[in-house]
Amino acid sequence: MTQTLVARGMAVTVAALTGAVLAAGPAQSAPVPARPSGTVVSVSGVNERHFPSTDSSVRSTLLRGVKVGLRCKVRAQNIGGNNVWYLLRDRATWVNSTYITPAGAVPLCKDVNRGVPENAPKTRAAMG
Repeated sequence: MTQTLVARGMAVTVAALTGAVLAAGPAQSAPVPARPSGTVVSVSGVNERHFPSTDSSVRSTLLRGVKVGLRCKVRAQNIGGNNVWYLLRDRATWVNSTYITPAGAVPLCKDVNRGVPENAPKTRAAMG
């Protein structure tokens, strides 16, 4: 019986702590997640493009169900009524948001600190 009371006491303590953390969460400002991601939902996949336009060259294709990191978004060429394009986090390619379901808020590219990609070796070499 003592073990049951201890277990119940721990459950109550955990619930109380969790409730306190949840109660404190909304009072704070909600920052944009540092690492938003998305999942490809198009049956045929989605083309990764050099720029946010179908006139731009295809760099690769992502298959349905693939999860990708999203760095930021811009408004560009309209595809099927959707003009939002995502810049992928780990490479400089773009995908139209029609084919991606995001998880987390994706910031506008103008609001993203560009220091990290500009410091990549390939970028430094290109800049001289």
